[in-house]
Amino acid sequence: MDDRRGGMAAETTVVIVGAGPAGMSLANFLQRRGVGCVVLEARDREYVEGRQRAGVIDHRAEEIFGEFGLAEQVAGGAPLETLLEIRVGGVPRLLDVPGLAGGRPSRLVPQQLLVQRLIRSFLDGGGDLRFGVGDVTPRDLDRERPRVTYGDGELSCSYVAGCDGFHGVSRRSVPDGVLTTYSFDHGIGWYTVLAESPAPRYPLMAVSRHGFAAQFARGPHASRFYLQHPTGEDPRQWPDEYTWEQLRLRLGDDGLRDGRITGREVVDMRSFVAEPMAYGKMFLVGDAAHIITPMGAKGMNLAIADAYLLARAIVAAERDGDVSGLAGYSSACLRRTWDYQEFSRWYTEMMHFAGDESDAFRRRLALARLDRLFSSPPAAAAFADLMAGTAV
Repeated sequence: MDDRRGGMAAETTVVIVGAGPAGMSLANFLQRRGVGCVVLEARDREYVEGRQRAGVIDHRAEEIFGEFGLAEQVAGGAPLETLLEIRVGGVPRLLDVPGLAGGRPSRLVPQQLLVQRLIRSFLDGGGDLRFGVGDVTPRDLDRERPRVTYGDGELSCSYVAGCDGFHGVSRRSVPDGVLTTYSFDHGIGWYTVLAESPAPRYPLMAVSRHGFAAQFARGPHASRFYLQHPTGEDPRQWPDEYTWEQLRLRLGDDGLRDGRITGREVVDMRSFVAEPMAYGKMFLVGDAAHIITPMGAKGMNLAIADAYLLARAIVAAERDGDVSGLAGYSSACLRRTWDYQEFSRWYTEMMHFAGDESDAFRRRLALARLDRLFSSPPAAAAFADLMAGTAV
């Protein structure tokens, strides 16, 4: 349904709140299946397309985009995952993650690039995407036709998709007492630095008694670095010389060339889950329902998987009158969410505790986990399977 008043649709099948990875994935999936939708985004297009975020599309997410004819548009030309280098005390070991996963590599696609491509695809297909929309409020979510009001406008719809992130209005629109929330602070600080420094040959993670560090390519002449830092401290105040000193020390690379630092950011190492991921005719998607640590690169991939399941469920309901997918949406998404939460926590403990000399017992446990990746093919294959993405 697309009843237009004054040039703007006043009714549609799905109102999508938020134009990030979750919202734009869902919008494209619905568009490719002929289901009408309108996307409302509070920020302007320049801001949305310019948000600098790391990003990896795992193999399963690429398959999802391929199912909708979007794989080339989204991931075409993006670097394939190859080997993973893990250094312990400066000693390198290589893990063939794609090979261990049965030839299922992931791709490096920064979040802002993914969003740019999805926005372009949606608009090229005639999609209705409204930037700079204020005061968005989902209403009547427990009725047959919910409404979403914004500014001086209003949309009537069959479904609302809350894709507006952890701080968005969608989850806050659910009445008190309906959701159960779980949160966990991992007690670890991460400082990420984007710098004009030659890229490593392989993605690199390093464990040492000085703390965790990592280096990932951002093109041939740039790298994104990660440094563990004490919680309660703002490492963005560190002098550049100290940052490079810590990177050389932790990566075990005295020859690491420094360069101009072009970006600094502190990453929250926290986890959050809201259950259920649906209320009435509104469905929460991506960060609106769950936050996960960057270890394992599952945050964006969870959002894509949520969008996929919701798109399939809406299409089945609209085309065939089959509402089973909508009824099972929350439980299906949460099953994967908790699986990935556990994996991310396991990975976080392994890489951060292995260098923590303040707790010798915990350190030895983490080192045993690391060693198992290189000594036990089944353990390595299980790790690689989760990195590649589990079936939706």
